[in-house]
Amino acid sequence: MENNDRTVPDVLKKLADLLGTELIDRKLEIPPQFGSGYCTGFIFNEHIRMLISNYELKKDIPIENKDINGAKKMIFFKFQNVFPGIEASGKGLHPSDVPSVLIGTSRINTDEVISIHSNTATINIEIDAAYLSGLFTLSEQSPVLQSLLQNSQPLLFEQMICPSLQWVVDEIVSGQSNETFTLFFLRVKAEELICRLLMELEKRDEKRLYDLNSHDIQTIYKVKKEILERLEIPPVINELSSRAGMSPTKLKRLFKQVFGNSIFSYYQEFRMKEAAFMLREKKYTVSEVGYKLGFTNLSHFSKIFLEHTGMKPKQYSMIN
Repeated sequence: MENNDRTVPDVLKKLADLLGTELIDRKLEIPPQFGSGYCTGFIFNEHIRMLISNYELKKDIPIENKDINGAKKMIFFKFQNVFPGIEASGKGLHPSDVPSVLIGTSRINTDEVISIHSNTATINIEIDAAYLSGLFTLSEQSPVLQSLLQNSQPLLFEQMICPSLQWVVDEIVSGQSNETFTLFFLRVKAEELICRLLMELEKRDEKRLYDLNSHDIQTIYKVKKEILERLEIPPVINELSSRAGMSPTKLKRLFKQVFGNSIFSYYQEFRMKEAAFMLREKKYTVSEVGYKLGFTNLSHFSKIFLEHTGMKPKQYSMIN
């Protein structure tokens, strides 16, 4: 495929040039001397584009981002942990690796120079906020959607991906559409993903959204990492805020804004995901799982697990 194809993102053409290789059907196979994997991209129209990256490079490569259009307010969707992997073995994903998507405004994603990281497995979709706003009637009851589409604030949200969304992602990654319909098929699927995600964001109950800066985002994600690494210890807000260098009020407010859940509810959800993971592994008894995750009362563990999974731990542990 010639590099003047207007349906191919410039960043993909530039990467191919730097690696001394060619794009074939909009797909770049990483040469063995530089790493492994592939990257493919699509400009569906002037309003929406998508980049699928699943590769490992031996070193990072900085590339000028020519795809930035300062005249447009873009919204980006970055899908993570969505490629076939551990789940294919039948054992399931570890809770810290559950499929998720970052949703942000162009005020967050404005780097003129981007780094092609050495290990990347993401799907990135960018869409013009004005174009997206014209696709549906926005209810005044959703400040989250209103703020996102206005794109006048630096905002970031993270949403976990449910199985029905993962199926759509799988259709995109499989690349099984007829070449005649590739762009049409993938654009429809990309818009379906966006539509479903907006429907989930509309359920969030924040009445006021606060601007985020890079330091705030890094802090919130450090707190998230700390919570997930110590699931046997319930989070204490004052201790978390002290280590984060952020007031308890601000920490709780921004954490819920980004993840759509309070710190403790988020912790409890992943605690039960970890319990389910451990039970699937069949390395521990139900009692051992409960104790390892900090429960002193196994009846309470059973109750919480039932609320989150719809099954008691003993029943869940007997599933093949």
